[in-house]
Amino acid sequence: MFGWSDIPSAIWAFFIILPLVALIHELGHYAFTRLFGGKIAFTLGRGKLLFKMGGFELRRVYFLDSFCQIKELKVSNRLSHALVYLGGPLFNLLTIIIVNSLIHAGFLPPHMVFYQFAYFSLYFMFFALLPVEYGEGHPSDGKALYDVLRYGTGRDPLD
Repeated sequence: MFGWSDIPSAIWAFFIILPLVALIHELGHYAFTRLFGGKIAFTLGRGKLLFKMGGFELRRVYFLDSFCQIKELKVSNRLSHALVYLGGPLFNLLTIIIVNSLIHAGFLPPHMVFYQFAYFSLYFMFFALLPVEYGEGHPSDGKALYDVLRYGTGRDPLD
């Protein structure tokens, strides 16, 4: 049952853990985009711009949303596009595996923070991979992946 004593943990989860998981997710897209010679800009949050460095923007409501805009890829085929879309969920999965391995090896203590981290990472993976349109020209990672695998790069948002 959720009680008053859980509020600090909830604040920590929503204002620190969730944005960290979003950042890791976007870094996955970033890594694969750069691997295939592309350019990417990504934003953490909504609202007024707080900080900008290169292609990274941090917005005032930093915990609300994250998204990226990928420019052309020099290596442009179904596989490269698919890996760019899978990059976010793959990085989320990889960090879950790393954190759990460190806990099992005794390097990290089993703690609620790590549970929250794994929970939000799974949440991000699940909703990123659902094949839905968030608006015209804004597919989820799963929808973009589906389109690129089914139709090639012709209906791909990167094109």
